Amino acid sequence: MVEIKTPKEIEKIRKASNIVAEVLCGIKKKIKPGVSTAQLNEFAEDQIARRGGICAFLGYRGYPAALCVSINEEVVHGIPDKKRFIREGDVVSVDLGCVFENYYGDAALTVGAGKITAEHKKLIEAAEQALDRAISAVKKGARLGDVSHAIEKCAAAYGMSVIREFTGHGIGRKLHEEPSIPNFGSPGTGIVLESGMTLAIEPMLSLGRGDVSIKKDGWTAVTADGSCSAHFEHTLCVTDTGCEVLTAGI
Repeated sequence: MVEIKTPKEIEKIRKASNIVAEVLCGIKKKIKPGVSTAQLNEFAEDQIARRGGICAFLGYRGYPAALCVSINEEVVHGIPDKKRFIREGDVVSVDLGCVFENYYGDAALTVGAGKITAEHKKLIEAAEQALDRAISAVKKGARLGDVSHAIEKCAAAYGMSVIREFTGHGIGRKLHEEPSIPNFGSPGTGIVLESGMTLAIEPMLSLGRGDVSIKKDGWTAVTADGSCSAHFEHTLCVTDTGCEVLTAGI
């Protein structure tokens, strides 16, 4: 069942989301060759605490860090490591969640470290554009399949594949709520969106195929064919006139 949030609940989600957006902006500036993924994680922990939030990912289902840092063929859930250093030309995806007064915010972005290839720039552009197209499809009375289809259609236009195993999700009092939001689908299908629904939409695209495997650490998902991937995510709220992006400003 998809929960409709009250204005007071949305305000708490908005505060959690604002923290996520602010911290991710700081992390984005720190993604440079020579920086360890553990340093990014430490920054995330510190900055969330300074803002009165709680790290949503740390300890969630046993996840050992506050931040997910996934590089190149890693799609999601890359575990920060003090021995893992970002290199020139890497494509780096960071995913962050925050709890504020028992409500959640969640967002992700992908950036290139130093000089990256034209192909990788196109991948990042495609993933970000897919999120924008999905957000444009969100409005009261639309179908969830319209949102999913917008992602898939955009990816296809760029010649990219969507990752099918992972999805966006509802968000609020829990990090993951109903509904599941696939990155592919048919327009005119799925639930009808209603004002007050809060969603985390997160396109994940790859240059190759869309299937993945999990590394030995039990968390890090990588493209099965080793192709590069990119990931973007926003938390938003459905409104009477469209939607409000609660993690805006990243």
